[in-house]
Amino acid sequence: MYVVIVGAGEVGSAIAESLAGNHDVAVIDIDGDRVEQLMYDADVLGIEGDGADLDTLREANIGQADIVIASTDDDETNIVTCGTTMTVTDAFSISRVKSAKFLRTWQQSERAFGVDHMVATNLLTAESIARVVGLPAAQDVETFADGAVQMAEFEIAESSPVANLTVEEADQYESLTFAAVLREDSVVIPDGDTVLEPGDDVVVIGSPESVQTFSHELEPDSDGARNILIVGGSDVGYHTARLLQNRGLKPRLVERDPERAREIAEELSGTTVLESDATDREFLEREHIEDVDIVITALENDEKNLLAGLLAKRLGAERAVAVVDAGEYVPLFEAVGVDVAVNPREATAEEITRFTREQHAENVAIIESDRAEVMEIEIDAESVLVDRPIRESVADLPDGVVIGAITRDGGRIIPRGDTVIELGDHVVVFVDVTDLDEATAKL
Repeated sequence: MYVVIVGAGEVGSAIAESLAGNHDVAVIDIDGDRVEQLMYDADVLGIEGDGADLDTLREANIGQADIVIASTDDDETNIVTCGTTMTVTDAFSISRVKSAKFLRTWQQSERAFGVDHMVATNLLTAESIARVVGLPAAQDVETFADGAVQMAEFEIAESSPVANLTVEEADQYESLTFAAVLREDSVVIPDGDTVLEPGDDVVVIGSPESVQTFSHELEPDSDGARNILIVGGSDVGYHTARLLQNRGLKPRLVERDPERAREIAEELSGTTVLESDATDREFLEREHIEDVDIVITALENDEKNLLAGLLAKRLGAERAVAVVDAGEYVPLFEAVGVDVAVNPREATAEEITRFTREQHAENVAIIESDRAEVMEIEIDAESVLVDRPIRESVADLPDGVVIGAITRDGGRIIPRGDTVIELGDHVVVFVDVTDLDEATAKL
């Protein structure tokens, strides 16, 4: 497959590096230094220039492309790039946009703007936050198979009821699979004797009910986040509030700018909008920050998000979720006290990645900045899994693969050794990134 990526920023570079091992990749960017670095790091064809310009696209041999991904930081440039591409090729085009207004227009008409698939970064980020809010203690949550299957990642705390138990002792749930344990720099595929140690991150896959039950096992005193404070009326903050109020919750949102606060108050009748500075200690104390279950910082500045989140927790908020635009800051945020750091670029990369698989995955979740992936795949006649019991077919797969869940005709099937996977089944699998190429070729 030949893929042309326009934009060599964090998202474009991550996708290029992910694809370069198995596909021919060309990257276009106006920053010559970025292009040169990516050519050196990922062995791709690099072209310095404007990706919205037809001559530059032709220089990248756009006529031979299977997929064109427009992933610069400018929405209009990405849309124009896709529209220009459409004039000379039938390649599948993907446009990344920040603003959901372009997504709403695109959804009104098939292939509007010449875009085959549009990825709205801010909306994806808000959806990631809203999923985390629904599960106490979760660091990452994703749904598969039209909501029938859920994946979640949890950190095992010293005080956790399952700390120092074996997986067999902790596994008391009918439809839950312990897919992996992330321990320091290693990925452990657990068996019944694997001990869940404090500090481990555990990835589980199962029905939403079983994942919810396991989540409450880790946080037995939590009855779910009901008192939610959102800091910042950015596009991400707005969509997060909208999604939460649509679930029947009543979040409060703090916005410093009077005009923006008024706009949000007029649009979100289920959200209480407060006009103030969320780094004002007296304001937070007046708003009883000590009673807040979860504070979400969605300002358009990483440092302010960190400061606001840590201040809220210091004054008594139970959990802090922060939007972190710079991917390299994610571990730092979580190391100094933010419970969950959500990176918009990672959410975008997940959405784009599923279109670039050899066998199109229905959905993909990237775990811990690309240490592993959880993906949903529809089984075809070429899969090593089809018409065989799992205990027989897993021998043909790498060790870093775990079959976490199966759905058939809308119903869930608990994977066991004697389960026979059929043509058309949807299978949710955990894959260690070191085994990704071999696994996806066989699945």
